[in-house]
Amino acid sequence: MSLVDPVEVHLRQLEYALRRLQRDAGELHDWGVHLALTLARGGRLLTAGNGGSAAHAQHLVAELVGRFDGERAPLPAVALTADSVITSALGNDYGYDEVFARQVRAHGRPGDVVLLLSTSGTSPNVVAAARAAREVGASAWSMTGPVPNPLAAECDRFFAVPAPSTQIVQEVHQVAVHVLCGFIDEVVRSVLPAEAEWVEPAYAPGAAR
Repeated sequence: MSLVDPVEVHLRQLEYALRRLQRDAGELHDWGVHLALTLARGGRLLTAGNGGSAAHAQHLVAELVGRFDGERAPLPAVALTADSVITSALGNDYGYDEVFARQVRAHGRPGDVVLLLSTSGTSPNVVAAARAAREVGASAWSMTGPVPNPLAAECDRFFAVPAPSTQIVQEVHQVAVHVLCGFIDEVVRSVLPAEAEWVEPAYAPGAAR
């Protein structure tokens, strides 16, 4: 077998998955519009995943709190994977299946969005977090691999990558994260007020809402 063969197979699978992403770009555009309006009005995005999906969740948050493509107001987003003290404490006290769900119950509010990433869509802790989102009145969204899967079934909206391997799903999720950030920036700049006139959140940091 040539060393080139695995590369060609991988690239063919990736090309197919990316073409499906292009076909489904309207869903990501709708997500971008919804998130831009939610975050500008004081709602929050909570994200979580395991392993590489945790990295994608944190990457998304970094782009929103920081900047993606040019300057704009910072947007309120939190990665539930980022604090090792919290995740280890919750894992020790409640079991790993609850490490995200308990944080969703702590931070999630009606109108927030909880975006969960899983290449398999079967990880018990992200499925539990989707259920917790509904409990607190937040919307549960997910990026997954092929459907049907338990996570997509628990979510209000999902973006599924019909690829046969974890690697391809992860690579397309990264592209989808960047596409989503681009749509959010587009809405922020073209529809919402300028930063000087930014919509004030309906709550102050630390205050109940």
